[in-house]
Amino acid sequence: MKKAVQQIMLGTVTGSESQARKTLQRIKAAGYDGLELNRFMIHPSSLMVRLMTRAAGMPTGKGGGLDWHSLLEESGLSVISLHADLGSLERETEAVIQEARSFRTDKIVITGMYRFNYGDETAVRTLAQRLNRMGSKLKGEGLSLLYHNHNVELLQVSPGLRAYDVLVNETEADAVNFEFDSYWFTDGGADAGQWMKKLSGRMKLWHITDRGSRLSGSAMTPILKADSMELGTGNMDLDGLREIALSNGIEAVVLESHKNWIQKDPVRSLEVSAKWLNERF
Repeated sequence: MKKAVQQIMLGTVTGSESQARKTLQRIKAAGYDGLELNRFMIHPSSLMVRLMTRAAGMPTGKGGGLDWHSLLEESGLSVISLHADLGSLERETEAVIQEARSFRTDKIVITGMYRFNYGDETAVRTLAQRLNRMGSKLKGEGLSLLYHNHNVELLQVSPGLRAYDVLVNETEADAVNFEFDSYWFTDGGADAGQWMKKLSGRMKLWHITDRGSRLSGSAMTPILKADSMELGTGNMDLDGLREIALSNGIEAVVLESHKNWIQKDPVRSLEVSAKWLNERF
């Protein structure tokens, strides 16, 4: 079982070669085996992308010009998977395939659709077919396609039917699998464990973070702001979810927490989460 960190956590601590090297060394020392890379973070990104990710609390930083192959080789960390957007994968299929191979990973993950209407049943069914076509192409090249959820997939497309139901039911099991993010479905009010059970063996990777609040002292009831937390410090049933994930046969667990880091430091945060991970994997 491999333990990895999602690169989106590292935008503020990989701005230069020396800073990135120190960050990767600390990740390795904490007990992680690898990273999950984002294509928009290993290439120079546009000003618009940088502004959008910063506004979302997950800045991409200035690491797009670094030699990530050399940095990862030197650190001893592997690449668990490569995140890409579906449009780029469809337009630049061969380039993305070669990039994944260059990092020695066989998994390409679709990060979810930007400005896409997940409440439109026709659009979601069309998305499922696009995933099938691309998944079949990648399978022919010895790679696998995974879909990563957020919370918008919980939108109902018709009574009793959610967008995620469509994506699971109408994608082919031999062409499309899933990287399940239990935080986002919990954030959306869903029972993450039940969805994980539904995915069963198609859940290949588990995106994990905890959920809770850092508020202390008196509070204005019932207002309580929740955000991502270090593993074991929030209120999610991570041990119960872990049992389901293991029974599903996941190949790796990937940490991704957002701007609510302990001491506002993503590396310190992932080191704290590593204690929980190292005790259980």
